[in-house]
Amino acid sequence: MTSGNPKTESPDLPDPDAPFFAALLTPYRSLGPAGFRVLMLVVCAICLVAGLVFLSLGAWPVFGFLGLDILLIFLAFRWNYRAARAFEEVQVSRTEIRVRKVLASGREQLYSCNPFWARLHVREEEDEGVLRITLTARDMSVDIGGFLNPDDRTSFADALRRALALAKAGGPHPDLPEPA
Repeated sequence: MTSGNPKTESPDLPDPDAPFFAALLTPYRSLGPAGFRVLMLVVCAICLVAGLVFLSLGAWPVFGFLGLDILLIFLAFRWNYRAARAFEEVQVSRTEIRVRKVLASGREQLYSCNPFWARLHVREEEDEGVLRITLTARDMSVDIGGFLNPDDRTSFADALRRALALAKAGGPHPDLPEPA
């Protein structure tokens, strides 16, 4: 006679609490590391040429200010890339909605609620799309995807609505394929 957890004895049964919807939301950055290096080389070349021209004309302080411009552009992009380390994870299962927000500083915030108590509030404008996505449940309220562009926010809001409706309906059926 064996004893133990029935889940471990029959591995072919799906876990009813496993998430059937998972999304990782990250801020979009249009300039990658290689593009940043090229941009900085171009900015340095332009500032160096312009600085040498002003230096030859006797306006030597301009040369220093152009160097300061290079430093400020470099620091602005570094700050922007640091902010890009933030992300949000959203998972929906039959019994739980879990939102994990990781700030650029590395600090984490975790929100969890039952799908039956959760309400999704989507603020939309006709010509701008989705402006804000807020998940509320009892004493919890969390904004999701604030750093996404309006098109991505719209598609994410639609996917999250479907996942929330599916969770309230009892989750996906284990024998049927998940809806696209």
